[in-house]
Amino acid sequence: MAYDMLIVGAGMAGLAGAMYAGRLGMKVLVLSGELRGGTITLTHVVENYPGFISLTGMELAQKLEDHARAYPVEIKDEKASRIERKPDGSFAVTSDGGKYEGKTVLFATGTEWKKLGVKGEKEFANKGVHYCALCDGAFYKGKIAAVIGGSDTAAKDALVLTEWCSKVYVIYRGEKIRPEPVNFERIMKNRKIEVISNTNVLEIYGENKVAGVLLDRPYKGSSAFPLDAVFVAVGHTPLSKLAHEAGVELDEKGFVKINRNAETNVPGFFAAGDVADTRFKQAIVGVGEAVSAVYSAHLYLGGKE
Repeated sequence: MAYDMLIVGAGMAGLAGAMYAGRLGMKVLVLSGELRGGTITLTHVVENYPGFISLTGMELAQKLEDHARAYPVEIKDEKASRIERKPDGSFAVTSDGGKYEGKTVLFATGTEWKKLGVKGEKEFANKGVHYCALCDGAFYKGKIAAVIGGSDTAAKDALVLTEWCSKVYVIYRGEKIRPEPVNFERIMKNRKIEVISNTNVLEIYGENKVAGVLLDRPYKGSSAFPLDAVFVAVGHTPLSKLAHEAGVELDEKGFVKINRNAETNVPGFFAAGDVADTRFKQAIVGVGEAVSAVYSAHLYLGGKE
């Protein structure tokens, strides 16, 4: 028997969708992929999710999962590898654990970290080059690290690294870093952090591990800048390949195009969260999109207003 909804991804959007689908009495299966709870579980502190003044990303994701499991929702730690639309308009999702049929799909796969694309980045991956300060910062106690990027994520990574590192540099290509005001103020007040603006990293060098980076303009008289670790925070790439292969329209950056009801161009195929083309990427936005998607799916399946 087909599920009413197959949810691909178990981040904030996927779990919120599962919870709401359960409330509406829909038979739903969630395929979590590689990271149950999504990338928010790698966030040290969350302070902008309504209802919670401050908690860890892991705690927030767990609360949402617990809420979803309060309903008859199935969650499997399987990664989807193919989504196909059948002649009758339903869907089949193939994963590393089986093949499942659903009347609708909620696509909530999120994003992955964007690479810097410079020499040495790939060679020194996990040997001084990292993409998650919370995951790997503890390896650099008393060391010197740099965060590459100027977003709010970069600022939060820098703040997290100060818990272990003796010095943290934020290297940004622009004139001024652009985190949320509260995090900008924290950066400016933290004596361990120094911002290097109008500067690009051309290369990451070392022997068996990172020894430093080469800058496109001298800093204190030298373009060679010694470091123990580099944390890249230059944005995210949408994990939208499966949607595209299923005939779903993407924008020029590869994000899934949705309307305000979280509908795509493919009937019965909905999307929500960071993989969608919504401009403001926030957990609360993705959760709202997922709820809209599930309600839209409920109506699509013949549910009442």
